[in-house]
Amino acid sequence: MSRRTDHTDTTSLENFLQPLVAQFGADLEETDIVPVGKRRILRVLIDRDGGITLDDVADVTRAISKALDEDDKLMGASAYTLEVSSPGVDRPLTLPRHWRRNITRLVAVTLTNGQKVTGRIKTASDEAAELDVKGKLRSVAYGDVEKAKVQIEFNRPAGNDDEEAPADGTVEEN
Repeated sequence: MSRRTDHTDTTSLENFLQPLVAQFGADLEETDIVPVGKRRILRVLIDRDGGITLDDVADVTRAISKALDEDDKLMGASAYTLEVSSPGVDRPLTLPRHWRRNITRLVAVTLTNGQKVTGRIKTASDEAAELDVKGKLRSVAYGDVEKAKVQIEFNRPAGNDDEEAPADGTVEEN
């Protein structure tokens, strides 16, 4: 079912933008059109394995801007501002690629049965992720996940993605 936002069909917009973003080796994660007075803001979130750089955002922004300028029907006649960025760390993990991109990160998971699990992602397939929960491996099928988010770890040094990091997010003192 397509939605319309101020005369713009977001499904058509996503279908239009997806191949543009893919040319840069990235995935179109989300589009959103927000009315702001007489203008609109078109927000486009992109991501890829290994992350997105500022140069990537600039390249994709230029390509989207040029393509939308050439197709004046898609966004309609109303003025808009284009914002392209990558999703924040607080984005819910809803697709297998989100889990894969966060291997080694600590996640809090609420299962459909109400159980809560916190563990570090060890592996991620198309069907499930394997978490290290207090030193024990636990498989979590995506179909059993109601909600999952990466936990921000202030006590984890940058780049510390080694296998010896404690699964519960604690830091060992020497």
